[in-house]
Amino acid sequence: MTAPFTLPSKHEEAWRYSDLKALEAAMMLPDAADAPVSEALSLRDGETLALPLEISAGRASVSHSIAVAANATATLSESFKGGGWLNPATTIHVGEGASLTHHIGQMRDEAAITTARYDVEVAKNATYRVHIFNTGGQLGRVELDIRIHTGASVDLGGVLLADGTQTIELVTRFHHIAPDATSRQTVRSVANGKATVSYLGKIVISEGSQRIDAEQSSKALLLARTATANAKPELEIYANEVKCAHGATVGELDKRALFYLATRGVDPAEAKALLTEAFVADAIEPIEDEALRDAFTEASAARLREMVRGPQAKGPQAEELQDTGAGA
Repeated sequence: MTAPFTLPSKHEEAWRYSDLKALEAAMMLPDAADAPVSEALSLRDGETLALPLEISAGRASVSHSIAVAANATATLSESFKGGGWLNPATTIHVGEGASLTHHIGQMRDEAAITTARYDVEVAKNATYRVHIFNTGGQLGRVELDIRIHTGASVDLGGVLLADGTQTIELVTRFHHIAPDATSRQTVRSVANGKATVSYLGKIVISEGSQRIDAEQSSKALLLARTATANAKPELEIYANEVKCAHGATVGELDKRALFYLATRGVDPAEAKALLTEAFVADAIEPIEDEALRDAFTEASAARLREMVRGPQAKGPQAEELQDTGAGA
């Protein structure tokens, strides 16, 4: 088990928009009887690791340490399920010249709390691709701290979907600690009802880390005026030969596009679903594995249709992301 969780405060910038009342209530939960086991795992060339994390009730802090061998190509697929408060802390080391594709599917029960933290080291000339589908629970939080070495490449795609009174969050810190590296972050968020989606993304380029190419793109879509989207992209640069860009937008569905679809006989709810699916596609299309990309797309479409049409619209494809063991 990991060290006990310390309740954060709103004074901490990374928790500024979070649902601390939900966390405070979760602190009172008993230890989960079915808590996952903490493990140290290694991935060799060609290996795929499916890592389901699930509790039925209570609270559990679990830690994993995952190492990818030098020059290996591997896949890590995580799926978060069940209820209660799941608080996993994962350390990942992508060895020199290695390539890791990491899928995170957070689709937990309605009242669940998830606070997942990742500490990732991307070694020289290594590649790390992470795809995040975050939509489950009362509070769903995924936090990544990534250190990027010489010649390394990091690509992140995130889809955040929130409805009702949910709080869904993604917090990233990309630290370029050596020259000649690249990083990309593409995040698409959709909020409905009284829900909150938040993306806090920070890029730090250390002194001497020249010729860095880093980019952030965050777009949020509000399906109701009562929903909230927070975006806080940051650049902290201590080198002068870099190429960095970030952008953040928050908006509503294009009324002209909705009107156009209506004139073509498309049902209003179906039109909203189609437009929201197209909106999040930017964060899904980079997934190279076709089966995983399809599962990600179908799970996202099912959740969006449920948000637009109500719970009765939930179809079997909404569970496919979990059932495949693919994670996301």
